[in-house]
Amino acid sequence: MSSFTSIAPDKLARLIGTAKTPVLIDVRTDEDFAADPRLIPGAVRRNHEDAAEWGHQFSGQAAIVVCLRGQKLAEGTAAWLRHVNVSAETLAGGFEGWKAARLPLVPAAKLPARDRQGRTVWVTRARPKVDRIACPWLIRRFIDPNAVFLFVAPSEVIAVGERFNAAPFDIENVFWSHRGELCTFDVMIEELGLATPPLLRLATMVRAADTGRLDLSPEAPGLLAASLGLSRMYSDDLEQLEAGLTLYDAFYRWCRDATDETHNWPTSKAKP
Repeated sequence: MSSFTSIAPDKLARLIGTAKTPVLIDVRTDEDFAADPRLIPGAVRRNHEDAAEWGHQFSGQAAIVVCLRGQKLAEGTAAWLRHVNVSAETLAGGFEGWKAARLPLVPAAKLPARDRQGRTVWVTRARPKVDRIACPWLIRRFIDPNAVFLFVAPSEVIAVGERFNAAPFDIENVFWSHRGELCTFDVMIEELGLATPPLLRLATMVRAADTGRLDLSPEAPGLLAASLGLSRMYSDDLEQLEAGLTLYDAFYRWCRDATDETHNWPTSKAKP
């Protein structure tokens, strides 16, 4: 595992949002990050000078290293990571190349503080149906693959958030919540800079299913039926979330790759 390799921004963009996304490690200097404090979706910040110390936590995984222009800091960090069994590549063109391609960037200031293990922590009402599964899926796939979600009694969401340093979502009078006709999933996409055509299409489906306006999206009744079915199948909210992640993976890939595909049966009709 000694050869240098890189990945193009458009190829990485196809991986982000899927369960196969590699670990994204941003090693820009503090000065470069301060000049544009945004992150490629799912990226974590690390100091390149300490790569020999923190690299072991990614052992056995695939990683993409991002510096400002894809040169010395990314190459050096990736080389160190390959010494500790990380399949490390660099992002061609670095952060500037990604930005030049007009690909999504997440404002770091909008993200909750991370815990001692480097995870974002979120809290919401127990017994999720639509929005409270869709939002965790968005966070896990585009913001923090290791995010923790606490499902608690509705009356305790705010207090749990304060005591456990967790960001509350999908309840009234908090930042991450419904706004007018938008549901929480819509708000997260907008605030986190993730307004790509596939996610906006999925957001319409989620909003329609979550707010009972099924006329907004032909696919919404199916999403609602699947969501309610999962809520009956699982009494454990975390087990339901894990199953729901696969459901939203499928809907996202349909929104991104398969909206023009149809399925007809029979494939050919017998001539009279």
